[in-house]
Amino acid sequence: MGALIGHEWALQLLLNGWQAGRISHATLLLGPPNIGKTTLARVIAQALQCTAANPMPCEVCSSCRRVMTGNHPDVRILDAPGQPIKIDQVRELQRELSLLPYEGRWRVAILSEFERATAEAANALLKTLEEPPSYVVLLLTATRVDQLLPTIISRCQLLWLRPLPIDQVQQALISRWGVEATLAELLAHLSGGRIGWAVSVFQDREALSRREDLMEQTFNLLHRTRTQRLTYAAALSRNPKLLEETLMLWGSWWHDILLVKAGADVPLRNIDQSERLRAQAQNVTLDEARRMVEQIEFVTRGLEQNVNTRLAIEVLLLSWPRVEEKR
Repeated sequence: MGALIGHEWALQLLLNGWQAGRISHATLLLGPPNIGKTTLARVIAQALQCTAANPMPCEVCSSCRRVMTGNHPDVRILDAPGQPIKIDQVRELQRELSLLPYEGRWRVAILSEFERATAEAANALLKTLEEPPSYVVLLLTATRVDQLLPTIISRCQLLWLRPLPIDQVQQALISRWGVEATLAELLAHLSGGRIGWAVSVFQDREALSRREDLMEQTFNLLHRTRTQRLTYAAALSRNPKLLEETLMLWGSWWHDILLVKAGADVPLRNIDQSERLRAQAQNVTLDEARRMVEQIEFVTRGLEQNVNTRLAIEVLLLSWPRVEEKR
């Protein structure tokens, strides 16, 4: 499947159901960010609109090509990363879905990151989920199932997607995006199996440079005083994009330290920092490493729910283990 990397089992599961006469009018694709949920939704839409008999989707017919470029008249895609879906968008979508398909058998709507939808938009969509026209298929994606209305979840077929194997991400980066082998290996490990993240970092030429700077700051935090950490938290809380990248790096850093302390025989994410990680792991206990992983996850979830950003980062950094700097 050209556009799809991994998750073939999910597409095949749906195809088998359709061939047996079973089609769900609402499917919710769940999983970590940047693992390919929206790409899979587009491929599902391709399969529904494909004009070829087999294989389906063929990815070369006019319908398949227009779905992937967002130009098919019977496929509506609401995909604005980081932006909430609003009630006006849902009402306009419902108006479109009330019309018969223009050229295919189905009208398909893809709503990405639906946990970001406003409460009014989510409630408005319930009407369509409860009584969908026979020709309508809704494909929703979400990272946090706990932020969705239970009534939304109960009306959807759920498919949980998992991160891809590291070697599959690495090979895809080399073969499809022409990434040099050493860089592809690093990006694959850093991604944790999230192909979308690996591709976005490769295409952002400054991303790895920013990571180097954040890595130095992260390493130095172990040696910083309480006042220095509070100053750092204040600066970080004023830059949402940098904060997001920093929390992701902190999470991977402490996860690696936890693996080292536990003696786990699994690949590290920050493979280019293995010596520094092992040295730093000697300065913290297993319980401290575990606590830091849990607290970073807790703060990340809290920030998604609009808690006080500066206070959350201050509390996190003040709990950071402190090691006296060697002279």
